Amino acid sequence: MAYQTIDVRKLTPTIGAEIVGVDLARPLGNQQFQEVHDALMDNLVIFFRNQDMSIEQHKAFGRRFGTLHVHPNAPIAFPEHPEILVIKADETSTRVAGEVWHSDVSCDAEPPMGSILHLTTVPPDGGGDTLFANMYRAYETLSEPMRHLLDGLTAVHDSGKAHRYRVGATDRPDVAFPQAEHPIVRTHPVTGRQALYVNRGFTVRIPQLRPHESDALLEMLYRHIETPEFQCRYAWQPGSVAFWDNRSAQHHAMFDYFPHRRYGHRVTVCGDKPFHRGS
Repeated sequence: MAYQTIDVRKLTPTIGAEIVGVDLARPLGNQQFQEVHDALMDNLVIFFRNQDMSIEQHKAFGRRFGTLHVHPNAPIAFPEHPEILVIKADETSTRVAGEVWHSDVSCDAEPPMGSILHLTTVPPDGGGDTLFANMYRAYETLSEPMRHLLDGLTAVHDSGKAHRYRVGATDRPDVAFPQAEHPIVRTHPVTGRQALYVNRGFTVRIPQLRPHESDALLEMLYRHIETPEFQCRYAWQPGSVAFWDNRSAQHHAMFDYFPHRRYGHRVTVCGDKPFHRGS
């Protein structure tokens, strides 16, 4: 794809690209917005270095892509900015968000389209990388009989599996732990491609199968999703931004930097109800 206002540098042939020539603190022109959008569709996750954004500028960039999502059960760090999800770990942390492969808030009836994370503090000696995996490739590399089986199945995604530790940890009156049922094979609403849509973080069962069948099939799919050839790995620097498409990619945050500090803000763009259009 030819770009006129940005430079797109692929990280791997399968997933991920770094975008050069964009200042996210400034409003994107229509052509530059379209090119950033196209780069995201083509690469599933895109990265920007050396970005200095305020909270308002971060939110404004996210709003170019849609309405901003408010996490159903995360503490709200800034009452005036409920859309901002704080991502942090320090010497007191025993766990961090995203330590297993997942697609953000897949337990919602209309899961997020994408997430935009801006890190301002990273571990001094490396660590804290994020891995991303291509769910188109995860689906396409399954055998034809397996694809045929999955095309007719759904899976239940439950927030309690990922966020039960948050019970009692927030004083939000609207806290909720949603559950939703989605197709195991999801058709991307923009590209039309098929992607696997189960994840170790939120998925709990396949209702059409017996429990032992469901457990065995999901574990096989989780391990398949974790295939290294589907992945890229991003090493953060202060001011780095990652923007990933939750409909076609999963991610995994490495917690290998204790007791050092890692801090940033994330905005999440609302999406629509997953659907499956037959292969």
